[in-house]
Amino acid sequence: MSLRDFPLHLMETLKRWRSLHEYIVVFMFLITVSKGSACEAPSSPECFRRTKDKSFYICEWSMNTTESNVIFWIYFNKTKFASLEKTRYINEELLRIKYRAVHIWVEARVGNSSCMSTRRSVVLGQTVKYEAPQNISMSWFKNNLNLRWIAAEMYPALAEIRFRRSEHPTESWEKLQRTTNTTSEPSMYHVIVGNLLKDSVYQVQIRHRSTLPTTLNPLWSDWSPVVTVPAELEQKPEVTTTTRLLNGTRKVTLMWKPIPHAAAVTGVSYMLTDTQSSHGCPCKKKGHPINTSKHTTTVSLSAVNISVIARNSAGYSPPAIIQVPAEPAADLKICDKTLLHEKLHKTCLEWYELPDGDSRPKNVITLTAKKTKEERKQIQMSIKDYVRYLYFEHRCEGGRKPQTVKMCLFYQKEGVPLREPQDLIAFSETHTSVDLSWKGIPSVDQRGFLTHYILKVSSQDELKECCNISASLLKHRLENLTPGTKYNISLVGVTRAGDGPEATVTINTLPEKRVNVWWSLGLLFLFFFLTTMCTCILKRIQNKIFPPVPTPVIPDLIPYQPESQEFPEGKEEVHKLTLHQHPEDKSVPEDAKETTVLTGEWDEGTDENLDDRVDSRMSEGTSDECPGSTDEALRSSREGEMTDLEQVDNEIAMLIYRNGLVFDVKADSS
Repeated sequence: MSLRDFPLHLMETLKRWRSLHEYIVVFMFLITVSKGSACEAPSSPECFRRTKDKSFYICEWSMNTTESNVIFWIYFNKTKFASLEKTRYINEELLRIKYRAVHIWVEARVGNSSCMSTRRSVVLGQTVKYEAPQNISMSWFKNNLNLRWIAAEMYPALAEIRFRRSEHPTESWEKLQRTTNTTSEPSMYHVIVGNLLKDSVYQVQIRHRSTLPTTLNPLWSDWSPVVTVPAELEQKPEVTTTTRLLNGTRKVTLMWKPIPHAAAVTGVSYMLTDTQSSHGCPCKKKGHPINTSKHTTTVSLSAVNISVIARNSAGYSPPAIIQVPAEPAADLKICDKTLLHEKLHKTCLEWYELPDGDSRPKNVITLTAKKTKEERKQIQMSIKDYVRYLYFEHRCEGGRKPQTVKMCLFYQKEGVPLREPQDLIAFSETHTSVDLSWKGIPSVDQRGFLTHYILKVSSQDELKECCNISASLLKHRLENLTPGTKYNISLVGVTRAGDGPEATVTINTLPEKRVNVWWSLGLLFLFFFLTTMCTCILKRIQNKIFPPVPTPVIPDLIPYQPESQEFPEGKEEVHKLTLHQHPEDKSVPEDAKETTVLTGEWDEGTDENLDDRVDSRMSEGTSDECPGSTDEALRSSREGEMTDLEQVDNEIAMLIYRNGLVFDVKADSS
């Protein structure tokens, strides 16, 4: 190689080394770029203040990475701040660019690599982003849902509410925007969502943003957590009670039914309060939520009202008021002494105004040990004169157990009754007595304790009788009066202060009546007449039931020898003849069931001839002699009749009645 060619060769060599260096630089750059491409760029940061009055900014960004040693650098133009989290709080004094536009971005460094977000230009003083709504409370009013939450500022804000029914979680959210002002509480926002179903369960989310004119770049806050809104508690709890008396204390057990599931989806608790503990008489109890459906509390013997309220996250139910009346006493006595002017220690006093005599309190006055002197004077002045009170003394045993130690009737000052006993009437007047009845004087008009009644009875302006009647009686009987006399009767109620007005009534006893002698004789005659008639009627009834048996009369038979064979003419008397079947013959033809009756008349003067004929008839079957014409005619007629009867029956019993004689003649078959 010549010297002339050496510079050219050197130049070519240098060119080659230059190209190689360029390749090395490019290669190193590609390696660097390849390492940087492994870092995913973070999102563009949002920098804002929570309110317009805050003096620091909050910058937030996001980045998908699993690395734990990531370092972030946030840039404000040329100023940068390091952070290990995705949030950075920066004091306003460090920037001093409150109302100037500034470029901001974030650089993330992971090991030897780094990546940057896009740049954006903002005015930090005009950017406000509220916190997500917190402590959201809700309540139903008809079909409107009232939502309240803590206000970000004491200025109006724009709220966005989205809701859906919890029973249908696949439904899309319904959105509603409202401009909300602060409520009567300046720290609360209030929004009403209408036309909902108050018996359904809803899911609600809320977000809000500033509406101030100075905030030119307001940002929506994050959505609040999903809030479940239970159904409204429309009905008051159904409560049943049982009471047990224990030595001046009553244990009251309350039980109630569970509420519907839609209202209890977020849980239900119950609040119990009573009028005694709320007044601190005698024990002060703290109300705690009750999560069961049964609770036992202790109360004193005075009247008390217990309220049970169900509560869920959407509000309260109407209160169930249980009235426990004062424990009735068998005989309430008059208070001999009270602690009205004494110093109290763990004791409270109660006065129940009883204007109508009812044990239910109308105006209750309570005096506890915690009252100041001024308050005690006001209470003492509030107790009225001439008004009846039911007085109680209660003590607190063990700090939580109220006990009644005294119960009596009390008057601050007594007076005379304003009215007389009511409805005084007289009835059941007799010649010497009369009954009186009346109604008591109304309690509001007694103005004191009735000690007794005074009854005065006068006739013709002359006092006849004066007596005292117990105040517990409302009836009296006057006796030993004069018949046919006019009496004026007055009745007065008496208290320890004196007599009240009198009630009057006028009566007239019945006149005395003399007994009439003729009336006495008439009554005596009527008695004997009725006795005789009853005897005769009973005798006839006895004869009908038990008839007398006739006694046969058998006259003496004197043989009679007729002087001549001639018989006097006379009429034949034939009495009724009844044919009976002889008991020995039982085969009677059907045609023989009829009875043959022969009638005739006999002369009274032929008694002896009749006897002879009877004798001849009785000996008819054994004698062969023929009697006279009359006997023969009678025999022939008898034989004809017997012949006819023999065809019916072989033996016939004939009964012949004559002058009280009865003959039973058997006719034997020939």
